[in-house]
Amino acid sequence: MKLLVTGGMGFIGSNFIRYILSTRKDVEVTNLDNISIGSNPTNLKELKKDRRYNFVKGSIADLKLVSKLIKKVDVLINCAAQTHVDRSIANPAPFMESNTIGTYSILEATRRSSPAIKIVHVSTDEIYGDIPEGSFNEDDRLKPSNPYAASKSAADMFALAYHRTYGLNVTVTRCTNNFGPYQHPEKLIPKTIIRAASNLQIPVYGKGDQIRDWIYVKDHCDALTQIMEKGIPGEIYNISAGNEMPNLKVVESILGLMGKTKNLIKFVEDRPGHDVRYSLDSTKIRTQVGWKPKHNFTEALESTVRWYTSNEEWWKPLATRKILHPTPWKLKW
Repeated sequence: MKLLVTGGMGFIGSNFIRYILSTRKDVEVTNLDNISIGSNPTNLKELKKDRRYNFVKGSIADLKLVSKLIKKVDVLINCAAQTHVDRSIANPAPFMESNTIGTYSILEATRRSSPAIKIVHVSTDEIYGDIPEGSFNEDDRLKPSNPYAASKSAADMFALAYHRTYGLNVTVTRCTNNFGPYQHPEKLIPKTIIRAASNLQIPVYGKGDQIRDWIYVKDHCDALTQIMEKGIPGEIYNISAGNEMPNLKVVESILGLMGKTKNLIKFVEDRPGHDVRYSLDSTKIRTQVGWKPKHNFTEALESTVRWYTSNEEWWKPLATRKILHPTPWKLKW
């Protein structure tokens, strides 16, 4: 099987490529990435000598390039996206260009050149907005609260519309908050680990009572693999692990694992439109596809802390003062 993974130098994309090549021996992967914020060429440096892996630098908004690449593959996994909510508040334009127009480009290139290939479009739980009680299922309406979520919502709608209108073989996945190795230092868990390791104050928005459901990135990669193999065209699959907890508790857990005091926590002004709680019902993928998470949250968090504390050479070039600013949504990106 020949795969095209877009955004393969990013967090989820690089983990997926590493996962699929290690678990499927009959797979070849082409990685298309424009090396923007969130991408890191060192994420997959060990694969340079792997004959089953090929990297192409370029943008998913390049219709001509995407059309050329998809003619040579069986499956396209669309992981390419601008993902940081704070940056989307400071400057929405790159999110519209990458997440919405980029997805349109992939769909249109497929429609024109290779309508038979399978597309797995990777989305997010943030497109539903927040939910005080209960959990969202795949049929619930979308209510994005920030420019990032809005750009992903539009991309989802394009993907589903292209399936219905043109018959493209597209499935959409919506996953909860990922964590694990190779995640950009601007995100909550790596930011907390890095700042704690340097004995720097850790910014927590508001009171830290925003609830997120956390999933280890390898479980997400397993879910994407199973959807690639068994997912039904035109369907949406929520992916969640049932690890709901307030952001403050996540930060405190990391500090405990690192032997650090809670005095490092600094509560800062909350960002605009901050969703209170995310929660997804993943019954559909568990019953129809047969997927379920394999990793315990506490053990996976311990493993993640060890990875970051042992790989300073990976994160140090990325951990600029700008990225680790307490309220980055105020900055001009």
